Amino acid sequence: MENLVNGTLVKTDLQSYFKNKKILITGHTGFKGTWLLKILSMLGSEIKGIALEPNENQLFFNQIQGTQLCEHSIIDICDYESLENEILNFEPDIIFHLAAQALVRPSYSLLRETYMTNVIGTLNVLESIKKLSKKCNAVLITTDKVYENFEKDYLYIETDSLGGHDPYSSSKAACEILISSFRKSFIPIEKYDQHNKCIASARAGNVIGGGDLSQDRIVPDIVKSVQKGIPVTLRNPNAIRPFQHVLESLRGYLLLAIKMEIDPVLCSTSYNFGPSKMDCISVLELVQKCIKEYGIGNYNIEPQNSYLHEAGILMLDNSKSKNDLGWIPQWDIDKTIKETITWYRTNEEEKNMITEAQIKYYFNL
Repeated sequence: MENLVNGTLVKTDLQSYFKNKKILITGHTGFKGTWLLKILSMLGSEIKGIALEPNENQLFFNQIQGTQLCEHSIIDICDYESLENEILNFEPDIIFHLAAQALVRPSYSLLRETYMTNVIGTLNVLESIKKLSKKCNAVLITTDKVYENFEKDYLYIETDSLGGHDPYSSSKAACEILISSFRKSFIPIEKYDQHNKCIASARAGNVIGGGDLSQDRIVPDIVKSVQKGIPVTLRNPNAIRPFQHVLESLRGYLLLAIKMEIDPVLCSTSYNFGPSKMDCISVLELVQKCIKEYGIGNYNIEPQNSYLHEAGILMLDNSKSKNDLGWIPQWDIDKTIKETITWYRTNEEEKNMITEAQIKYYFNL
């Protein structure tokens, strides 16, 4: 890809592409969506955000004053007519679809909400894109958990079988099947010159970073435990995950969006964004590294019994993203943890400043 330096776009290239671009983000009030909103606002994009009202775990959005960074619309993506009207009226150049019920354990009790939001919501976005009378590229975010997991020491590639034991994973696998089917049925890439639509799906590893306050998420659990002086409880201490900083996956989405402009035929497919195998560690190792970074001596870690299934081992092969997009992870697991804990420790004093500083640092802006 042109104008890449060690797999990273330099400042002028990012700004020259995204400045004044009309970008629509669904789920812009969530953890990953808030970071993306902040990045694109710093790059000078014209942004429209569509999401539910921020909940008590989405204080990060208010902290960066998110409503001042975009055209902020409170809409349920399951409300097709309202969603379609917003998308068609805004006429985006690029869509980043992040809105989802994104947690594994709540998906067991929020079964209908999980499938409605993740599958039907994605269908509504696709239908709206199809009706746009202008060129549009769309990056639809799913998850690393879309694969049929055989619990082996194996890095999943994009062509591996899809599956999902828990409702969340299976709903995201269903999204992948939907995206592929919709693309073939309504916007086939061989007719790109007629419809000018390019749709790709992105499967990112377990993202961590500042601003995440969601329940049943390991880093927020660590932070809350340290702040309250109570033991960290772990459901699956030996589970191995592709942990990576949130900025790594977001850089992947941005690179993918740019590459879609250059080669839509190549990019009308799915992409993994995950760390190298050596940076895939267990939950227990992650907790121990986080506590060490906090500078705390002895700290109790307690197991927590859970009858709900969660994958024991999961890793992604990122070769395709490296080869097609020039995307290469920049931070190893120790750097990822250092920057994550730095955000939480610094945030109380600097608020919005630490978020902007980390974006500038990471993207070399």
